[in-house]
Amino acid sequence: MVSLDTINILAGVWLIMFGRQLYWLFVGLVVLLYALIAAPQILHGRPGWLIVAAALGSGALAGVLAVFFKRFVMAFAGFLAGGFFAFSLANYFHLASENAPWIAGAIFGALCAVLFAVFFDWSIIILSSLVGSLLITQSLHEGVAASIIIFTALSIAGVVVQAAVMQKGASK
Repeated sequence: MVSLDTINILAGVWLIMFGRQLYWLFVGLVVLLYALIAAPQILHGRPGWLIVAAALGSGALAGVLAVFFKRFVMAFAGFLAGGFFAFSLANYFHLASENAPWIAGAIFGALCAVLFAVFFDWSIIILSSLVGSLLITQSLHEGVAASIIIFTALSIAGVVVQAAVMQKGASK
């Protein structure tokens, strides 16, 4: 059986390498991540396969909608991805207040929604690299210092690779 850590690492690598090129899959993965967090509360007491199926269905629907309503869905995905990133970091560093992760998620999410609407390519490159790096780093279960180094290196690598692919495509 494949572990959740393995899935997170594979999704993280994909986001780092191809987040901008396959933006609709980026949207689907971000919604899937949220659905995996929310579905157990919404479908409380239901079988695990139903929770996973609902999360997969939500992610697939979001990916399809991203193709047809690109700018609107990307702004929404920017909000979700930015919120997920800030919420995860706030939880990881155990911020003092119980509401701090939610506040950080809402503020960073709103900022990312605006950035996605205005600066589509660079926003998705940066945020897909950050979210992908976060998924990988969380799955490795290293100490704080090692996690920060790994996260930083993966984030930079993701931005560099995706920017190079974008520049190569623009020069054709």
